[in-house]
Amino acid sequence: MDMEFSPEDLAFQREVREFIAENYPADLRAKQDEGEEMAKEDFLAWHKILYKKGWVAPAWPVEYGGTGWTPTQRFIWSEETARADCIRLLPFGLAMVGPVIYTFGTPEQRAFFLPRILSGEDWWCQGYSEPGSGSDLASLRTTAVRDGDHYVVNGQKTWTTLAQHADWGFFLVRTDKDAKQQEGISFLLIDMKSPGITVRPIITLGGEHEVNEVWLEDVRVPVEQRVYEENKGWTCAKFLLAHERTGIAGVAASKRGVEKVKAIARTELDGDKPLLANPFFKRKIAELEVDLTALEFTELRSLAGANAGKGPGPESSLLKIKGSEIQQRLTELTLEAVGHYGAPYFRGFGEGDNEHPIGPDYAHRAAPTYFNTRKTTIYGGSNEIQRNIIAKMVLGL
Repeated sequence: MDMEFSPEDLAFQREVREFIAENYPADLRAKQDEGEEMAKEDFLAWHKILYKKGWVAPAWPVEYGGTGWTPTQRFIWSEETARADCIRLLPFGLAMVGPVIYTFGTPEQRAFFLPRILSGEDWWCQGYSEPGSGSDLASLRTTAVRDGDHYVVNGQKTWTTLAQHADWGFFLVRTDKDAKQQEGISFLLIDMKSPGITVRPIITLGGEHEVNEVWLEDVRVPVEQRVYEENKGWTCAKFLLAHERTGIAGVAASKRGVEKVKAIARTELDGDKPLLANPFFKRKIAELEVDLTALEFTELRSLAGANAGKGPGPESSLLKIKGSEIQQRLTELTLEAVGHYGAPYFRGFGEGDNEHPIGPDYAHRAAPTYFNTRKTTIYGGSNEIQRNIIAKMVLGL
């Protein structure tokens, strides 16, 4: 693998840096620096700027609105946006349901939904997990019963990220109770304003309202909002999860995180010397960087395979496992580095608070981020399940 950037790639890198410097919203940057909770319009602000530029969906085929970038350019893009601490574009529309729709959807579904995903007009959420059906997703119990040209949906979903803002959701539902678990599931696109849908908040360890439970009671969904064949939704589900797991790797963001924790460790003292001089802490950083470099090359191989026409396969499970574990180790090191300054602030600060954190600016979000990142080895299919997938699909055990 040739890791040297070509002159064209270097020119692209300069273009990306200049564009970010000139166009990233200053008010959004200020909220990030203060560690404030992001509102819906904050997430959409950068999205809409990139949509106007034509850069909002680098991984999509050109015919559906993608950029046509090479794997190297996509790598540069992820590196530069992480380097500039740009807010992450939400994956539910762009990286998850969008590819399902352009791969398995009807021409009518593509024509209606894809432009609205690209523009940010529709905010999406994911209705997969249920109480008792997380990693064992095929055991889900939410039902969809055919009634003429509609399905009537009843059930409960949980851990539904940012569903409080969602216009649409993609849901896995059981359409055949008598079939084998995976064979009786369908993939529905559901308008979140439909009568019978209730969204209730779940407050996380970090104090954020990020996830929700969603109740569906006699929700009527037109049959034309089913993607792919009835009872064949597991095909869409596996395809979507492979894309999600690849995205969870978060290599570029973790590389930026390593730079930040090093900067903290140069500032914070261990006795009369910088923490980074402590051999035990330095070793933890070095081990993390070694694992992150290995993950980066694995991701690059996956990108090269995608450019050759291969979709994400079982190797996406490896990216998910290592990427999520690295993220947890990184936030743990950050919390260790800030020491006692991080302890009082695990609930964070929000609008209207009349108290302000003491200590350095980098400290007060360390604990909330640490607690929030405990979920990374669970969502997208727990790492225990991913190891089973690797054992079966890659190693043939």
